[in-house]
Formats: sequence, structure tokens, C-alpha cells
Amino acid sequence: MALKAGIVGLPNVGKSTLFNAITKKNILAANFPFATIEPNVGVVTVPDRRLEILNKMYEPKSLVPTTFEFTDIAGLVKGASKGEGLGNKFLSHIREVDAIVEVVRCFDNAEITHVEGNTDPVRDMEIINTELILADLEIVENRIGKIEKKAETTKDKLIVLELGALKKAQSTLLENKPLRSIEYTKDELEIIKPFNFITLKKIIYVANVSDEEVANGNSYTNEVIEYARCENAEVVIMSAKLESELSDLEGEDKMLFLSELGIEESGLDLLIKATYSLLGLKTFFTSGKDEVRAWTFKSGMKAPECAGIIHTDFERGFIKAEVMSFDVLEELQSEKAVKEAGKLRLEGKEYIMQDGDICFFRFNITK
Repeated sequence: MALKAGIVGLPNVGKSTLFNAITKKNILAANFPFATIEPNVGVVTVPDRRLEILNKMYEPKSLVPTTFEFTDIAGLVKGASKGEGLGNKFLSHIREVDAIVEVVRCFDNAEITHVEGNTDPVRDMEIINTELILADLEIVENRIGKIEKKAETTKDKLIVLELGALKKAQSTLLENKPLRSIEYTKDELEIIKPFNFITLKKIIYVANVSDEEVANGNSYTNEVIEYARCENAEVVIMSAKLESELSDLEGEDKMLFLSELGIEESGLDLLIKATYSLLGLKTFFTSGKDEVRAWTFKSGMKAPECAGIIHTDFERGFIKAEVMSFDVLEELQSEKAVKEAGKLRLEGKEYIMQDGDICFFRFNITK
């Protein structure tokens, strides 16, 4: 399931440093605006202790974690919606992602140029969010101009519905609010989906701090948290520079380093989990001696749809799914014990897959 989260922010806030740490790729991270021009795409592994436990139980030949994509997008500047900086190129890249990770500078450092002259996280967030709002507003108003007269004269139900949805969006954007801040009916969402509005995408803020402030944050991070609270968005506090150093450590060395910093989990792990959750993603597993594998699915998907993630034939010929819960398997310590306890279930086509389900799909394809 190829879902993407796009990393955005003003130039020199730490986006590319963060991306380097996430993907362990050595892309250009330079102290001047627009060091990143083309979006860099990296696949990240979702941390999951359950996979480690299944690996010990089954001792498979292959272990495959679940993943999704992070895209590092060029720095945005004031006036991007009117073509400033990389302008439309930036906006076209951000329209292609499923969720936005907005990196906000929350540290002072005279050696790292701030494109606006000084550190002010709320101003920086408003610059970015206003540019995204203006970009969406231009699309909304252009479309309204094309269909408004037709909606009034023809009374075509679809055109009338579209106009109503766009007017609703226009009103919201003119109040300088993102489209994700209001509710839409199912029909409205369906009709505005092709426009791929940026401010309709879900967002998470990363407050990028100095190494010394990663455990407790600072006055800047408090401002970011308050700003994010107004749109029910989550904030992850981290030091991109520190995470870049941490990415080279494994196991006990990494845990010891985190302990010395006074934190239990790296900011990257928190961000990856938070973004995974933000996109409404969950994980089911297939387990055996040949392979233990985690699979990503969207919350609410039924068993046949999840079977189709593995192979389209599995969905087309779906009969039943043998399902056991990871929690039950962990408690009873073996698949055999789960079966003997009567905890292995047979689920049909209407079964809604749950996070942590371990599945074997029965299917039949007839010519």
C-alpha cells in the first residue's frame, strides 16, 4: 500500500537533516535555501515490537517489516502560491503526498541562516499554512468561476453539489483556515477528491530543537503545541541533528544513548508511528517458517480487501480467513497452543480486519 508523507517547511529548518536520519540516505543538506530541489523519496520501516516476537517464535527464513514513504520536499518561502522560490514546483510535489509533516525551527543558531531573519515558529507555520491555503483558494475560485453559471441554469445535481462543496471550501479558506478544519459529507468529499487540495491533507508538526532541549522542549515548542492544538494536530519534539547521529546506532548502544538524554524512544520512532497512525494505517501479519511479514492496511478494511493487498487472486477467490490475535499468541506462546485453546477463528467476507491480526487466507480461483 504505497502511501506517502511529505516533509515540508521553510528553508534551513532541518527537513533534509531529518530525512537523512529517517532513511539513512546521504542527500544534500546545505546551509542555503533550495539545497533540495527535486523531492527525495525514501522508504522507512515502521518500528513494531510484535514483529521481533514473531521472528523469535517462527524463526523464518525471511522477515519483512511494513513500510511507507517519506518525501523530502524543497523549502517553501513567502509568496510560493504566486511563484516565489520554487513556487508551483513545490506545490505540485506536495499535492502528491497523503499527509504532511511540517518541520518547524525551534532553535537559535547564528551560524544557520534563517530565511526570515530570526526564530519565530508561529510566524513560520503561518507563512507555510497561508501559502497552502492561497494555493487551494486559487483552484477553488477558478473552478467556481467555470461552473457557477452552469449550476444556476441547468440545475444538474452533480454540478450543484460540486458548487456547494466548493463554496463551502471557499468560505473556509477565506477565513484563513485549512480545509481539514471543517467536516464534509461523503458526497462532498467524493466530488472534491479530484482537486487534491493540499489543506485537506492531515498534518503533523515536528518541533526541531537543539540536542540539549530534546527531553523537555523550550518556549518555542510550547508555541508550536498551542498552535497545533487549534487544529487538533499532533506535535513531535525532536532534534534532527541528534536523530541523524542516533541513526548510526543499534540495540543497546542506542538505548544507552537515549537513556543519557532522558528519553525512552527516539524522536524518529515517535514520528514514524505518529505518521502511520495519522494516515489511519494498521498492521496485520502472515507468519510461517518461510516468512514472517507485516502488511499495511487502512482502518476499516474487510478481510477480502486485506487479502488483496497480498495478491489480487486472494481477494478475487476469497473463501475464509484463519485469524488469531497477536495478543493471544503472545500470551499462549505458540500457534499450536492457540488452536488447542480454541482461539483460532474462521472469519468471512464481512470481517473487519483488526490491528495485530495474524492471518492465513483460504481462496480458490476457478477458470
